[in-house]
Amino acid sequence: MTALESFPDNGLTGRRKILTNVKAITDQNVKAVLSKALTAHLQNVREISYLWDVYRGKQDVRNKVKYERENINNKIVINRANEIVTFKTAYLLNEPVQYVSTESESAETKKVKTLNDFMHDEDKDSKDKEIVDWMHICGVAERLTLTDELAGVKDGAPFYIYTLDPREAFVIYSSHIGQRPMAGVIIQKDEQDKDIYTVYTEKECFTVQGDNVSAASHILGGIPLVEYINNEARQGAFEIVLGVLNGINDLESNALDAIQDFVNGFDVFQNCEPGEEGDYGKLSIGGQALVIKTTVPGMEAKVYRVASELSQSGVQQRIDSLSDSYIEICGMPNRNGGSSTSDTGQAVIFRDGWSEAESRAKDTEKLFKRSEKAFLRIVLNICRVKAGLDMSLKDIEINFPRKSLNNLQSKIQGLSELLANSFIHPMDAYNALGDVFGDKNAAMMRGMKWHEEQEAKEVARQEAELDNERKRIANESVQTERFSDQQDKQGNVEKEE
Repeated sequence: MTALESFPDNGLTGRRKILTNVKAITDQNVKAVLSKALTAHLQNVREISYLWDVYRGKQDVRNKVKYERENINNKIVINRANEIVTFKTAYLLNEPVQYVSTESESAETKKVKTLNDFMHDEDKDSKDKEIVDWMHICGVAERLTLTDELAGVKDGAPFYIYTLDPREAFVIYSSHIGQRPMAGVIIQKDEQDKDIYTVYTEKECFTVQGDNVSAASHILGGIPLVEYINNEARQGAFEIVLGVLNGINDLESNALDAIQDFVNGFDVFQNCEPGEEGDYGKLSIGGQALVIKTTVPGMEAKVYRVASELSQSGVQQRIDSLSDSYIEICGMPNRNGGSSTSDTGQAVIFRDGWSEAESRAKDTEKLFKRSEKAFLRIVLNICRVKAGLDMSLKDIEINFPRKSLNNLQSKIQGLSELLANSFIHPMDAYNALGDVFGDKNAAMMRGMKWHEEQEAKEVARQEAELDNERKRIANESVQTERFSDQQDKQGNVEKEE
C-alpha cells in the first residue's frame, strides 16, 4: 500500500474496529466474513501507512508550494511526531514489564519466576517496545503467540512471540454485546506474490487463498493473535495534534523563506540606470562603487532595495504557542523550568508536567494489561501443555515498575511506621507505600527472610555471649577455688611450723 500524499481531508479519527455479525466463523462463511473485514482493514492500512511515514519524517510540508520566487522554497521537518512516540514509549516502559505473584507462598512465586525466565528467553522486553511503538504511532498493535513447533523455533521457552505489522494483521470482533474477539487474521504472500490469509479462531485455523479454503484444529487455547490499543478511539499518540505539528513545520519553513527573500531582495533604479556595462555585476565582488546615469533631467535619481523582513520574534511566539499546545494535549513534560529558588521536588513534578505524564502512562497501562491478560491466557495454556507449568491467570499480577522516586523520604518513613504497627500486615503496608519496589510481594518476602536471618544471627550472638559469660564465671570459680586451696595449704604449713 502507498501512503497518503497529505493529511486526509476529513482528518484522522482513529482506526476502525472490525466487526462481524456472525455467531461463529466456520469454513462455510470464513470467506464472506474475511471479504467484508478487508474493506475496513484496507481503510485502516492507508491511514497507518500515512502515520508511519509521519513518524519516519515524511511529513506534509514536503508538498509545500510557493507561487512567487519558486526557487526559494524551504521544506523544514521538525519531527515532533518521532519525539512524542519515543518519549511515550520510553516513559511507559522505563523498566521491563514484570509478572509478580499475587500469593506469598514460595511455590507460586517460583512458578512466576519460571514464567519470567521464559519471557526473558523470548526477549519479550524488546518485543514489548515494538508493540508500544506501534500503539503510539497508529493506535493499534498486533502480537502473535505460537508453540515452538508451529513457529519452527526451539529455545528455552515452549512458545514464540511475534510482533506483527498492523497493516498485515488484524482482529475481527463480534458486533454483539461485549464485542468479544472472533478471529485473528494474518496476511502473507506466496511465491507468486498472491495473498494468503490465515484466520485463527479459538479452536481452528483457516487458510484462505483465492477460492481455496483449508481448515485445521489447534491447541493454543484461544485466538493467538491479540490486539493492543492505545485508547478506545484507536488513535496514535501524535495523531490528535497532527494539525499543530504541520503548522510548526509550515511556520519554520516560511520563516526561512522570508530570511532568504530578504537577503536576496530586488534592487530598484528610480529615474536612473547603471553606468558602464558590467558595473552592477561587480557589486557582488565587494569594494566596488556603482555609477548611475540619470534618465530624467531635474528628477532625483535613487537606487534602493525592495525587501520586507518578516518579524522573526512574532513567528517564534506563534511557534512557541503551538509547541505548548501539543505538549499539553499529549501530556508531555515541558522544558521551560522555573526560576523559583523555593521549589520542592514535588512542586517541580507538578509544574513541569511530569505528574501529567505519569497519569497518561497509568491510563495506557489499563488497556495494555487487558490485552496482556489475553496474551497470557495463550502463554499459560502452552506452558501447561508443553512444559507442565500449571498456573492460573489469577496467580499473576502485571507490573509496570517505573522508577517512582519522587517524595521518597516520606514514603519510606510511612512504610516504616506501617511495618512497625503490629496490627497491620506487612503486605498491606507494601501495597500502600511500596511503589518504590518493582515487585512488592518479592520485596516483602526478601525483607521478611532477611529480618528472620538477622534475628537468628542476633539470637546466636546473644547465646554465644551468654555461653562465654558462663565459661568466664566457671573459670573464675575454678580460679577462686584454687586460690582458696592454696591459702588453706599455706595456713596449714604455717601452723605446723
